[in-house]
Amino acid sequence: MSAVTNAEEIDGIRFRSDMTVELVKHAASDADVIWAARVSTKGESSLEELERDPERSKGLIRFLMRDRHGTPFEHSSMTFYVRAPIFVFREFMRHRTFSYNEESGRYRKLQPEFYVPAPDRKLVQVGKPGKYEFVEGTEEQYRLVVEATKRSCRQAYAAYLEMLEAGVAREVARGVLPVNLYSSMYATCNARALMHFLSLRTRREGSAFPSFPQREIEMVAEQMEALWARLMPITYEAFQAAGRVAP
Repeated sequence: MSAVTNAEEIDGIRFRSDMTVELVKHAASDADVIWAARVSTKGESSLEELERDPERSKGLIRFLMRDRHGTPFEHSSMTFYVRAPIFVFREFMRHRTFSYNEESGRYRKLQPEFYVPAPDRKLVQVGKPGKYEFVEGTEEQYRLVVEATKRSCRQAYAAYLEMLEAGVAREVARGVLPVNLYSSMYATCNARALMHFLSLRTRREGSAFPSFPQREIEMVAEQMEALWARLMPITYEAFQAAGRVAP
């Protein structure tokens, strides 16, 4: 079986099966939730909470999460660098509470890097839309996916280069490229927006409202979740305890 476990390069074209997520910058802590919440009763003196241990106010964060008082969770900011296939970004950008800036195929030559599913990617959809599962494919099906994808990508990228070399504008030539081409973007959000994203784009036991995301965007969401959990551990614990429902 011709498998892509992480990345390989064939004739100058790179095929990979993973996603890149990096936390570029942040202003996010559990203390941000506390001082934002307490301004309603303490006014300007709520800023004193910035210097206090958030552990002392763990109960407040749990209360806000449980009773869905969401605005205190908006006083934080995280910027992620994400490199993933274009089809992942098209789903990602349905979340309008993020701010995005993506690499442009109008202004730069796009690099030959394409997504191919790893061997553990489930390939077969069973059931009706809205109520279906994905199950393992056969070795023959996986081989077909890999070989057909690589063949299509090589042909598409060759056509792209042919047009560029003939003087065709980048914004026109890119039209032949498939949506499994990798792109890159910065995505900025607050903790409340991220929790909403995670509630929809990850599948977890114990979720109050089960979700069934496409695996590739879930791979991005899992990395973002791990990075956020280290920044705001008390908020993250409250999110989990509340059934992974965004406040």
